[in-house]
Amino acid sequence: MEKIRILLIDDEPSFTRMLKLNLERTGAFKVHCENNGAFGLTAARDFLPDMVFLDVIMPDVDGGEVAAQIHADPNLKDTPIVFLTAGVSKETTRAKPVIGGRTFLAKPVSTDEVLRCIEKQLGRKVGDSSGTSTAGA
Repeated sequence: MEKIRILLIDDEPSFTRMLKLNLERTGAFKVHCENNGAFGLTAARDFLPDMVFLDVIMPDVDGGEVAAQIHADPNLKDTPIVFLTAGVSKETTRAKPVIGGRTFLAKPVSTDEVLRCIEKQLGRKVGDSSGTSTAGA
């Protein structure tokens, strides 16, 4: 079975590295990380992900702008994008898990939360995590 392709766009290399390791450990994913938001569209065009996790607040570009660029590309327009942000609380996520019409997860996130989100976005079971490691902000 072909692995699910996940693109992580976040300016924190330690966060993307940890989440990449935790997802790839399940055996269900191929993960590419981009730590410069300005290169998010190029990374998406090159990698052609099944799904994108995108930081909202980055020093070089706003996550909403990157999401708009990705969805303006005809080859990527249907790719699910989930925002990641440290700017909201877990309680806010439970109450209304949407920013600008897009699903979001509040950092820090556990691997289990990310897996559940992927399953919901892609509409299929994707595997099991080997724990509930948390990737921070």
